[in-house]
Amino acid sequence: MSNRSSILIIFTGGTIGMIKKVNNYVPINFNELIKYCPEIDELNYYLEIIGFNPPIDSAEMSPKIWTKIVEVIEKNYTKFDGFVILHGTDTMAYTASAISFMLQNLNKPIVFTGSQLPIGVHRTDAKENLITSIEIAGSRSFGKAIVPEVCIYFENKLMRGNRTHKYSSNEFNAFSSNNYPILAQAGIDINYNQNVISKGALKTLKIHKKIKNTIGILKLFPGIAKENVYSLLRNDFFDAIILQTYGCGNTIQENWFIDELKDFNNKGKILINTSQCETGNIVQGRYKTSQIFIDLEIINSYDMTLESVVTKTMLLLGESTEKKIFKAKFEQSFCGELTKIEK
Repeated sequence: MSNRSSILIIFTGGTIGMIKKVNNYVPINFNELIKYCPEIDELNYYLEIIGFNPPIDSAEMSPKIWTKIVEVIEKNYTKFDGFVILHGTDTMAYTASAISFMLQNLNKPIVFTGSQLPIGVHRTDAKENLITSIEIAGSRSFGKAIVPEVCIYFENKLMRGNRTHKYSSNEFNAFSSNNYPILAQAGIDINYNQNVISKGALKTLKIHKKIKNTIGILKLFPGIAKENVYSLLRNDFFDAIILQTYGCGNTIQENWFIDELKDFNNKGKILINTSQCETGNIVQGRYKTSQIFIDLEIINSYDMTLESVVTKTMLLLGESTEKKIFKAKFEQSFCGELTKIEK
């Protein structure tokens, strides 16, 4: 390879790789996709492409496929300066979060992108997202990657992968990073916010592939039936339950509900407090309605996205289901996924 930046494009599937035939959108392979974006040839980068066959709808994404993506990166990590992963938008934030935890000590860009409209449609957002993602993945300063972390580029914004959430199913501006500043804004130039970008690790890349999905999500709502709660908290399958609570971490105070939390907790199981709000933080103990979480030493997710909470929980359960070990690790930031804010 020459002094040009070398980029590996990993095409997993998604809307970006579809064209319209008759009344339906159908997937195409990546070589066909390139035909719809000839501008890629004008980039002064060395590009290689690996495509999943068949392409994967992001609704079918799973830990098994996360591992497959990681293994492709692991095999090619020393060969390329950066990676672009084309992915369906529905679960992109989950995959980006998972990959950020599975690849520790990262010092190269891994840029996820996709599109809201297929590349074969006239008003598609696919071309700009793809071209700019490649440019970001290949951008270096003094020989080092400018953005050495897992991120998502979409509609002119570069965001930390484990801080990103898809909030719109029909707008081009489909993703947000509510609790962390954007890493870069693309206009005429790409303006990087260096103060919030990871500096990159000096240690050897470390891979984590053990994932355990014995988790459940209990979303609170007024009038929630006991049966809904019992189905999760009384089920021995689950090692961890993610509680989606109100506001900054407040919960129901009825005795039956508190008793269920205590029983689950006393079994040595893991409870994680996360907010239904997309912006803000969990602050346990600010109100009386969250004091129970302090009393039971329930795990605080602070300002993490649900996608980040889910994937980090799976990865940590793969290492240990012992509550004290899990809590100590979960409440620490691995790769910029949380900011601790106390009462």
